[in-house]
Amino acid sequence: MKLTEFTTAASDYAAHVDALFILLSVVSGAVVALVAGLITYFLIRYHKGSGAPRGETPERLDREIEIGWTAATSFLFLFLFWWAASRQLSALATPEPALEIHVVAKQWMWRIQHPSGAREIDELHVPVHTNVRLIMTSQDAIHDLYLPALRLKQDVLPDRYTYLSFNATKTGVFHLTCAEFCGTDHSVMAGRLVVVTPEEYSRWNAAVPEGDDLAHQGKALFLSLGCSGCHTPGSTVHAPDLKGVYGSAVQLADGRTVTADEAYLRDCILLPDKNRVAGFPPLMPNFSGAVTPGQVISLVAYVKSLSSQSVDTGQGASP
Repeated sequence: MKLTEFTTAASDYAAHVDALFILLSVVSGAVVALVAGLITYFLIRYHKGSGAPRGETPERLDREIEIGWTAATSFLFLFLFWWAASRQLSALATPEPALEIHVVAKQWMWRIQHPSGAREIDELHVPVHTNVRLIMTSQDAIHDLYLPALRLKQDVLPDRYTYLSFNATKTGVFHLTCAEFCGTDHSVMAGRLVVVTPEEYSRWNAAVPEGDDLAHQGKALFLSLGCSGCHTPGSTVHAPDLKGVYGSAVQLADGRTVTADEAYLRDCILLPDKNRVAGFPPLMPNFSGAVTPGQVISLVAYVKSLSSQSVDTGQGASP
């Protein structure tokens, strides 16, 4: 990895991280210089044989110095904590609307799939000045997607989704790598973040055809797995209608109420008894081991597409 990866700031968040790092370095340097200076001064001023007065310091002065030093360092710490925490929380916020790109980590590669269906291995193409949301999961061990030029990193975990949002402000080719030791070839699990103009991104998408987009791939899989035999309004099987379920409030059989996000839909496919919807019998089969992580992504994309023009019905589903 080149040093320029750490000196190039390719997002607004990167500029904030750099500013915080510089401030922390300045404050730390100032504290070191102050402590070293005081030690040096006292060594010279009160060395053995010097004529410096050695009487007791007035108790009131001792108390004022202690209170003042403690208060000053406390306020400085709280300010730094507030600044760092606010910047970190802002990076976790999901911008709307956003280009959603799916990432599947696997020993030892990054598999990327775009909404159009275009796929990449160890490369991530994104348009500049565009909100991007990565929806990530791991096929095996714990990984960590690290984008140095954006100053962002996020664990990628098996059996669940994690998210990373950003808006790149500079075009170019930057490094991406795994920052979590994930096995023998962890060091080669790296690739490229390619930030291009929106026009170049559209041309790249058109030049890398991968058949249907994610939603259409999910629909074909939905039909081939027999899901449509239960999850259609005219079905004889008592199963929820999936239209409008994504983003809605779901009442579960155990009394909980959850939001039907990507993680919920994934669990419904792989762990149907975990979040069974109230009012429906436990008939949903377990597809764990029957579908790959990539196929789960396609199925979730299809269910999400059914909610694009729907209103929350207050009734969830186990797809």
